[in-house]
Amino acid sequence: MKKYWTDLGASVVVFLVALPLCVGVAVASGVPAELGIVTGVVGGIVVGLLPGSTMQVSGPAAGLTVLVADAVGRHGIQALGVIVLGAGLLQVALGLARCGRWFRAISPSVVQGMLAGIGLVLIFGQLRHLLVSPIALALGLLTVLIMLLWQRTPMRVVPGILVGVVVCTGFAAVFASSVDRITVGTLSADVHLPDFSLLNTGVIGTAVVFALVASAESMFSAAAVDRMHSGPRTQYNKELVAQGVGNTICGLLGALPMTAVIVRSSANVSAGARTKASRVLHGVWLLLFVVLLPGLLTLIPVAVLAAVLVHAGWKLLGLREVVTLWRTDRAESFVFVLTAGLIVATDLLTGTVAGLLAAVVKTAWDVSRLQVTVTPEGVALRGNATFLRLPVLLEELDRVDREHVRMDLSGVRHLDQACGQAIDQWVDESRKAGKTVDLVGR
Repeated sequence: MKKYWTDLGASVVVFLVALPLCVGVAVASGVPAELGIVTGVVGGIVVGLLPGSTMQVSGPAAGLTVLVADAVGRHGIQALGVIVLGAGLLQVALGLARCGRWFRAISPSVVQGMLAGIGLVLIFGQLRHLLVSPIALALGLLTVLIMLLWQRTPMRVVPGILVGVVVCTGFAAVFASSVDRITVGTLSADVHLPDFSLLNTGVIGTAVVFALVASAESMFSAAAVDRMHSGPRTQYNKELVAQGVGNTICGLLGALPMTAVIVRSSANVSAGARTKASRVLHGVWLLLFVVLLPGLLTLIPVAVLAAVLVHAGWKLLGLREVVTLWRTDRAESFVFVLTAGLIVATDLLTGTVAGLLAAVVKTAWDVSRLQVTVTPEGVALRGNATFLRLPVLLEELDRVDREHVRMDLSGVRHLDQACGQAIDQWVDESRKAGKTVDLVGR
């Protein structure tokens, strides 16, 4: 019984963390605030009940804000339901095809670059709400300051994000009544079935991007959350199906897409959650709030939520990990910078794909280490002989000028077709020239 009381307390903590984030992500994405809470409800109750992960909590994520805002700008908010529905169905298919574990096979530098790029775009996108007036800027700075300082107090069991939002909302009500505030509609008007007449190739392509990015973020979150607790490990394929079911329902409701969110998940673990009950109950509290108390959202200044998202974007940058990466591997650092830079300069898909390609090229270069040594007896090869090292191999073979050559290939771990053909051709030409060539190890 004790663990259920612990889960009850943890669910309240996660609810208090999730509420301002659900609203902030929705507003930043260009959709009604209550749709963000709807996604949080589905992520808590539906995904929370499904098998996959025990501790991680799902809902609208800051990492998808850039994608959603771009999709709404291109296709309109009416197409959002179709996009999210398609993404959810694709996630279910990927999970049933047991593709969940493959999302873990991505270079950490690309992951860090993707998160940092999203963080930068998120920060830049919210600055316009903070710089609209000195009062808005002051509210934003005060919100961030309270959030940071609160974590150093003995009362940090209460989420700092909630304290910052409540204090600055109260401050604005007394001293800054003219600042812009959140606009809230009605669920009956904003929740709607998807309009399949809007389906086109652009919408389908966006749904695929949503599915891949949301799946990757959820799998990364699962790996991180599993390191925070000693309970049951995540079943990645089942978790991917659960995320897909959640997004399918969100699509049917015209709500935001969801992922597993590391901020809520870490809050859940830190609050002492033991079972899935905490994340399910947090969804229940969100549902009660959006049904009974939606008017409270209209009191929150836009600048305060902008500050919350700037703080979230800053955490996505992961500066400590970036510094460590720069010190340990400059080539991986280049992949990180390329990914993040292109996301800021172009879009999330372009930056991520470019980063993945750069990581593949780097890996191919690293594994293609080949040592060609000219010895008194001939030539010896050590390492991996791939086409990337073909120029070096041919240059060294051209230097060999002996009547009898011993070519030692016993140290070659991998010989691809290009290098194999080059060696065979060199051996044939040498023998035609009257030389003797002995191949060892092939």
